[in-house]
Amino acid sequence: MTGSALSDRGLAESANGGRIIELRRGGQASGGSYLYEGEGLITGWHSHEVHQIEYAIGGVVEVETASAHYLLPPQQAAWIPAGLEHQATMAPGVKTVAVMFDPQMIPNSGDRARILGVSPLIREMMIYALRWPIDRPHGDDTSDGFFRTLAELVTEALDHEAPLSLPTSEHSIVAAAMSYTKKHLSATADEVSRAVAVSERTLRRLFRDELGLSWRTYLLHARMLRAMALLASPGQSVQETSTAVGFESLSSFTRAFTQFCGETPSTYRKRVAGERV
Repeated sequence: MTGSALSDRGLAESANGGRIIELRRGGQASGGSYLYEGEGLITGWHSHEVHQIEYAIGGVVEVETASAHYLLPPQQAAWIPAGLEHQATMAPGVKTVAVMFDPQMIPNSGDRARILGVSPLIREMMIYALRWPIDRPHGDDTSDGFFRTLAELVTEALDHEAPLSLPTSEHSIVAAAMSYTKKHLSATADEVSRAVAVSERTLRRLFRDELGLSWRTYLLHARMLRAMALLASPGQSVQETSTAVGFESLSSFTRAFTQFCGETPSTYRKRVAGERV
């Protein structure tokens, strides 16, 4: 397993309980990075004293906050602002690059997580940033200038958010229905409503009232995010993915995926496979 001491299981163990993890370890650098590569990992709930942008080179990362559940597939980046409590789940075989910034470098960046499309320039700069670990004692003119430039590019990227998240809810029935739906992606509204002991009409009303979207839309988004994660796995076929996420026909899946992602499942799978290094 490759990775800094900041991103191994020690982080997961120390993060449990919602602690603030000081990634700079007392250092004074304005920006820095680390690489994680290896086995699956659940970090536990925690927050950082610095802003973080994490890029998935290979594999899939899931980021959960109090308000949403985000999927980070290859070629996308997760923005996690300083102080935001979150939990990350690294799939086995994942490889990610994380870059951290002092909050003063990216002010007014909001207080919620986001998934961003990453330009080739940002990607290459994030990989180049690995030469400067976040926990080094201090920065210098070269690294400080580099991270200032990268911070400006990330600030621009924050205006282009990707719709790769599912909402969460504190309403017990809605939360139970969402959980059941994610586990049973071929379920009907009638099956979900019976599973949570309400009428189908009540289920649909609760989703509109609590989430501002229909249950059908939630199901579609859950299917698409799961499909993106599956297609990022080596050896996963489009047909297998279509069946796994609850579609009865490959044509229906291809049409829905293309409308949601802007490219066909085959094109997405080939692009993601080409990104693995």
